[in-house]
Amino acid sequence: MHKENLSAAEALAKLKEGNQRYLAAETNPGDVSPKIRQLTCDEGQSPYAIVVTCSDSRVIPESIFSAGIGELFVIRVAGNVMDKHQLGSVEYAADHLGCKLVVVLGHEHCGAVGAAISSAPEGYIKYITDEILKAIGEEKDELRACRLNVERSVAAIKESLGMPEDKLKVCGAVYKIDSGAVEFMND
Repeated sequence: MHKENLSAAEALAKLKEGNQRYLAAETNPGDVSPKIRQLTCDEGQSPYAIVVTCSDSRVIPESIFSAGIGELFVIRVAGNVMDKHQLGSVEYAADHLGCKLVVVLGHEHCGAVGAAISSAPEGYIKYITDEILKAIGEEKDELRACRLNVERSVAAIKESLGMPEDKLKVCGAVYKIDSGAVEFMND
C-alpha cells in the first residue's frame, strides 16, 4: 500500500518550479539529509514523478528539478529508449508507488542520437541506435531527431501500458545542456 501521491498536474508544476530554481542554483537544493535518508529507509519511497532519461552524465534529473532523496523515480538508459525493462520500471512506479506522471526527458547533444544519425555502430550500442532510427527515420537535424525520439518513447509508454491519462499522464521534454532549461512538449 502506498501513500496518496500528487496528481499529474501537481507533479508537473513541481518539476517546472524545480527547474526554475535549478537555473539560478549553484548547488542542489534537494533534501539529501540523514533525516530524509532514514525516513525513506523506514517508510519507503513515495516519488511524485517518474523520469525516463538518458544515461548522459550531464543530465542529472534530481539536480535539474531541484529534487532530493525519494522525490523522483529515475530510469536511465542511453538515448532514453524504451524496452520491456524500462516499461516494467514505469509500470512498477505507477502501480506500486502511486506516481501519476511520467516525463521522458531527452536532451540536446545526445551521443546516442548523434550515433544514430551519423554512423552505423556495431556491438550492443546498435540495439539503442536501431530504436532511435525507428523514431527519427531519415531526420538529420539533431534537435528534431531528439524530439522525435522522445515522442516515440512517450507513445511506447502510452500504448504498452494502456493506462488512462487520469491514472498516468505521460509527456515529453527536452533538456538544454548549455542553459539548464527544460522545455516540456505537449504538457
